[in-house]
This record gives sequence, structure tokens and C-alpha cells, in this order.
Amino acid sequence: MYLQKQFVQTVRLYFKEQGKEWLQDLPSLIQYCENKWSVKMHEPYTLSVNYVAPATMQNGKEAVVKICIPGSGFLAELEALQLFHKKIVQLIDYNKENGILILEKLSPGCTLAEITDEEEACQIAANVMKELAAPAPINTRIPTIMTREEELRKIVKENTNGIGPISAQTLQKALKVFTYMNHTTKQQLLLHGDFHHYNILAAGDGGWKAIDPKGLIGEIEYDLIQYLLNNLPDKGVYEVIKRRVEIFANELNLDRERILLWGYCHTVLATSWTVDNEAYNKDFFQMIAVFEKLYDDIYGIQNNESFNR
Repeated sequence: MYLQKQFVQTVRLYFKEQGKEWLQDLPSLIQYCENKWSVKMHEPYTLSVNYVAPATMQNGKEAVVKICIPGSGFLAELEALQLFHKKIVQLIDYNKENGILILEKLSPGCTLAEITDEEEACQIAANVMKELAAPAPINTRIPTIMTREEELRKIVKENTNGIGPISAQTLQKALKVFTYMNHTTKQQLLLHGDFHHYNILAAGDGGWKAIDPKGLIGEIEYDLIQYLLNNLPDKGVYEVIKRRVEIFANELNLDRERILLWGYCHTVLATSWTVDNEAYNKDFFQMIAVFEKLYDDIYGIQNNESFNR
């Protein structure tokens, strides 16, 4: 069975031995899906860390089969899909033991990355985010943004000389900002957790829907950062990010300062996640300096104790 090279590398990077074993089991898992739900699976989409492919059901309707590595991440996504309900791509069925989701297939299904007008795309994303707004559940397995802070704290402790291109000073500064932000959060909401261009699809009649929620509890400002990190131009990144932040702050009535602070500390974490020996995501890495400069230009670094050097 042929598997996309980047997909295999990413699964092994993030899931180590568990990922290696899961990749070996994929052919039997695909066969299981076809037998259990009487579907015919087709060639997969471009894959990240899950196996996702369109499928045709016995009645001729189209669906999407998503096979994930079972565990806390899968269970959080499943719960988020159930909690968001009609605000997001619809869940048809699932199997917890094998990490399988059967989802509606959105049509035409093009991603927001295909909208070339930057402001139009950002406006669409803001409208989708408005629809997603939901209170945080009381009893839930979905993690909070505090878990992200703890992930960065672990990285800081294990990499006293820095990690990849990120210096120890930057790691420590980002952790300080993370702690400040979590301690000053006022509203806890159910978040998508991986909100970006490639997880927003055209759903027909001019509408758009989000897909692939990771599930997270926190404030909306944090949920926008992954969008800011994606689909960036080769030049003029600073101006693009500045305008995206303005649109989101205005359309969603958000705190622009908190968007920039979350942007800085999350981008350090997100870049750290991608470090593999000497390789790392250079697009993410450049954004660390962009967020810091944007904050300094607008507010001044010294105006926020979390940024004091």
C-alpha cells in the first residue's frame, strides 16, 4: 500500500513507535471501514497525521472516512464534533476503539486557501468563527489552553540551550507570556483548536464550514493564531498579519493585544513541535519575530511585563 512520504514522516515524528505500528495496521483498518459501513474508499486527500479519504456509501451518497491514532487527541476531536453539532461538518458515525470517524462530505469542498483575495478570505474565516461560538462544557475530556503552556514548559526544561533555531531566551520569554495569558483569561469557550485555511471548506450555497476540530477550551483570541500562521505570502508578511489581526479584532470584537501576545507564545510552541534534528518549519519560525515586532510597534514591549527582557 502506497502512503504519502510526508504523511509517513509526520506520523513517525509526532507518534514515534505508536505511529509506526499504526501505519502498518492502516491497510486492515481501511478494509474494516469498507466492510463495517459498506463503503468504497477512494484515493486519500493530502494527508497530515490522519488518514482521510472520500468514500461512496452503499446508497450512493458521498462521505469522508477519517482514521486517527486512537487516544486522547481522537477522543477530544470526537467530543468537539458532537458538541459543535450543526455548527461544523456533520458526524455520521464513529468507532472509538479504532479511532474512526465517518463524516459528511462537503461540496464543492474547496478550502479557504483557494480564495486569493486576502481580505475576503479573512472575512469568511471571521464569519465561520462567529458560527462556532459555544460555551465551554462543564464535564469534558477536552484539554484547556493550560495544557499548551505545560507542553512549552516541558520543552523549556528539556532544551536548556534552546531547540532548533529557537534560543533558550526566546523559549523562556514565550513561557512567561503563556503563563501571563492563562492567568489573565476571563472567558472560557469551546474552541476549534486547529482553525486555519485548510480546515475551512466551501459547503455549497455560498456557505463555509469548519472541519477537523482538535477541541480546546479557552478564549477565542488563541483559536485564531493557527489561521495567522498559515497561507502566507512570500513577501509582505508583516502587513498581511497586521491586517488579519485588525479584521479579526473588529469583526469578532476581540482584544487585539491579546491576539498578538497569544500569537507570540503559541508560535514559539508551534515551531518547537516541528523541530526534527536540523529541520523545522521556517514559515512558523519567521512569525515569532513578526508577532514581537507587531506588538512592539503598537504597544511597546515595555508596556507589558510579560515581554520584559
